[in-house]
Amino acid sequence: MIERADQLVLNYVSKAADAAHGVLRADQRLDFAKRLRARIEEERHGSQNAREVSKVLARFGDPVALVEREARRLVEAGVPTMRTPMGSAEEGQPSGEESSTRRFPTIVDDADAPPGVQTYRRIARESLGRGRGLPFAGLRRMAMSSANPMATGGRDARTLVKEHPRDAAAMVVLVVAALLLPFDLPPVAIFEIPVLVWAAGAVLVLFSESWSLRDKLLGIGAPLLGYSAGGVLVGGLRVGSEPGLQAFFAQFYSVSGTMFMIGTGLGVVWLTYRLLDVS
Repeated sequence: MIERADQLVLNYVSKAADAAHGVLRADQRLDFAKRLRARIEEERHGSQNAREVSKVLARFGDPVALVEREARRLVEAGVPTMRTPMGSAEEGQPSGEESSTRRFPTIVDDADAPPGVQTYRRIARESLGRGRGLPFAGLRRMAMSSANPMATGGRDARTLVKEHPRDAAAMVVLVVAALLLPFDLPPVAIFEIPVLVWAAGAVLVLFSESWSLRDKLLGIGAPLLGYSAGGVLVGGLRVGSEPGLQAFFAQFYSVSGTMFMIGTGLGVVWLTYRLLDVS
């Protein structure tokens, strides 16, 4: 969604502005935030895709590091900041407004690198974008955030829900569908209520713009796979030497609901992991 992509940019600039408190003067913070926002919009090239915007922001790096670099630039130019009082600026240096450059400091990708280096950088970014590295690192970072917020830059389950409310709601609906299975609820027409709830969650997932089609199919297909394939496998093993289809179907229906719940859990975990990867 357009709102989500814009919200990612606003959150990033807000973090940088917050980090500048106590480091830059008020006018410097305002100028810094304006130039940072303009530079992000330039790198973004008008993209409204949340995944692409997230990659652009990742290239800028930690907002705190950007603030520190801006402070060093001003000090080296002889411009006083909150950390350097007016009297400590070198005599003869122009004032902050006169010496401040209007161009935001370059990021890594802006450096004039040879074509071969640029190619390898692109390959590395694509490899990271495919999720290579430690498995489920995003989930571990989110779990660590409660003990060490600096490990995730302040991101946790609460910020994830705040930035992706509809995606979080879709995953909650899938979980509710699985939790309704043990209850003997009357069907609506010919459809069981858990099936209707699962279908509603599946529609929400399919209409999401945060996940790729592959991720969507894995997330909503895992419960069905658990119900069918898992029910057949486990039910067949539990039948043992007892003959007849009646015994098989009895075992199938006794375990298929549990396998559906397990499949739902795995599907939601995968969607959460990929949503963390996007964010």
